[in-house]
Amino acid sequence: MRSNLYITHKEKIAIDEIMYDDFLKVQIQEILQEYKHLEALRKYDLPVHHKLLLYGKTGCGKTMTARAIASYLDKKIIIVNLATIISSKLGETAKNIADIFKKASIENAVLFFDEFDALGKLRTAEESDSGEMKRVVNVLLQQLDYLPIEVIFIAATNLRTSIDEAILRRFEAQLEFKAPSRTLLDQYYDQFLVRYPKEYRHFERKYELSFAEVKNYIQKEVKKAIIKQIEQ
Repeated sequence: MRSNLYITHKEKIAIDEIMYDDFLKVQIQEILQEYKHLEALRKYDLPVHHKLLLYGKTGCGKTMTARAIASYLDKKIIIVNLATIISSKLGETAKNIADIFKKASIENAVLFFDEFDALGKLRTAEESDSGEMKRVVNVLLQQLDYLPIEVIFIAATNLRTSIDEAILRRFEAQLEFKAPSRTLLDQYYDQFLVRYPKEYRHFERKYELSFAEVKNYIQKEVKKAIIKQIEQ
């Protein structure tokens, strides 16, 4: 399997470093607690959520959450951009997916598929290869159905409606990432700005943005403040 189809991360990210609304925070904590006590639950043949769909607005923490879950459980994370796999060679898509699942199973890893809605783009390929979509979906369903409980599969998408219904049903938990509230963004501003001297923290705060957009905005304003001070 070509290593350029995925990347791995070992950098630790604490789940507490990520900001969530109250409802989403409870959902994630419940999943982590289930997995933390996996062996106790297995004694009673109780299911544990290990196939998760993260969907919603771009830049609101889906990828960071996947990495934080891996850190919390002390697992390697294998990050796959599904759009890259599909665009590499259409006929090899099903094989690529099977190979990556095999790697994750061998390593008991967290397997993270980003841009999961790219599956929907395969529907446009049916004109040239009527069996391609069916092959890919069937392989993915098989991999999900037989995924070892020690492996956590996480998919992220901004376009949940583009995903095949049969695949959606395989996810035991579907977590929605909404645009952060003004209160949550203020907390994010406060938390992020403490790393800079006070004289660089005074600028107008913008709202109705994602966390990623706020981070970029803060860094831009701090850089401007530093350069202005140097040039005065």
